[in-house]
Amino acid sequence: MKKIALHWQIMIGMILGILFGFLMTTFSWGKGFTGDWIAPLGTIFVNLLKLIAVPLILASLIKGISDLKDISKFKLIGGRTIVIYILTTVIAITIGLLMVNVFKPGNGITPETIEKLTAEYAGNAKISERIAEASKQKESGPLQFVVDMVPQNAVKAMSDNKMMLQVIFFAIFLGISMLLIKPSQSEPLKKFFDSLNDVVLKMVDLIMLSAPFAVFALLANVVVTSDDPDILFALLRYAGVVVFGLALMILFYCILVAVITKKSPLWFLKQISPAQLLAFSTSSSAATLPVTMERVEEHIGVDKEVSSFVLPVGATINMDGTSLYQAVASVFIMQVLWPEGLTFSNQITIVLTALLASIGSAAVPGAGMVMLVIVLEAIGFPSDKLPIGLALIFAVDRPLDMLRTTINVTGDATVSMIVAKSVGKLGEPKVKEWDDHYDDVK
Repeated sequence: MKKIALHWQIMIGMILGILFGFLMTTFSWGKGFTGDWIAPLGTIFVNLLKLIAVPLILASLIKGISDLKDISKFKLIGGRTIVIYILTTVIAITIGLLMVNVFKPGNGITPETIEKLTAEYAGNAKISERIAEASKQKESGPLQFVVDMVPQNAVKAMSDNKMMLQVIFFAIFLGISMLLIKPSQSEPLKKFFDSLNDVVLKMVDLIMLSAPFAVFALLANVVVTSDDPDILFALLRYAGVVVFGLALMILFYCILVAVITKKSPLWFLKQISPAQLLAFSTSSSAATLPVTMERVEEHIGVDKEVSSFVLPVGATINMDGTSLYQAVASVFIMQVLWPEGLTFSNQITIVLTALLASIGSAAVPGAGMVMLVIVLEAIGFPSDKLPIGLALIFAVDRPLDMLRTTINVTGDATVSMIVAKSVGKLGEPKVKEWDDHYDDVK
């Protein structure tokens, strides 16, 4: 498969994984076999990506900042990044609200479907867990997310991928401190992180050799563990509105790429497609981050000074796909269970709450539902109906999670290109292969 482009290899793996999954559902032993012998391959792959995420962020961000030589450049990059991320998130939420108000997917849900979904999912342990997590976040003070960014122990922060913001804070703090001492004093440490960055990127290349087989395993497991097809069909209209909104976001990104960076949107999508396909397969922008950074830097040409800050921050706070989903899901639930709550003021509250909830939310599967609970509670949704509301959308949450994570990653890559273009750091791609120096050591 060496002559086939990586994105086609991954696509073939996904298609075969889906077909294999459907085949396994026809056998009584198929689900068990897939879970025991196929799914672990995908889990190992995701674990490998998570394994190198923190070292890559640390090395890449410190290298990027220490290469700047001028601290004002970092302020410029940081300020533009945050502003653009906020703007794209607001646009995503607005698109979601427009779609759900125009198509009104909640009007097609029958009382029988509500009853069936409630019986199936209302007492689900995962739903209860999401509600509890959201309650904990809601009880926090308005500046708690800022407090949470500052680690008490840098080593402990690096031990947990959920503490990504703390790792970013430490890396930025260390990188700026290196700029503020004599170059002769910082040079040994800079060389260490430069070397570490190159080694970790090579690890990404090696891990990606197994990507087609990994996505085969991940998608096969998704299919064999999917929910009742009848329930999925009943929610098809709601899912279709979310998918249509996400497709509009891709179109929006392509317009930004064409107008601002003067690059071909099709070229952009082709270069970022391996990261998109992995985001779809893993439902985790944090796990996909090493691949996103490798594609953006080597295949698109964004300078490391920009990508090393924009992409790790984006994986944590930029969740355009998830924010769009918040808007559609919250209004859909109100259309079914609480139509009197569909006021203009509540929909403005949804925009603001979804925007704030996306900052600091974990870039892992399931975080979107926690954010949804926060949004619903902010508009005064009846607490007794909350489990029923989550039950309405739980059956299709995983496939939609896969799609919205793809949008999140695409948004991160788009913003990195825009910021790089604005500061003159968007150059020509310099692709590195895993075996560039293999002949020297074999």
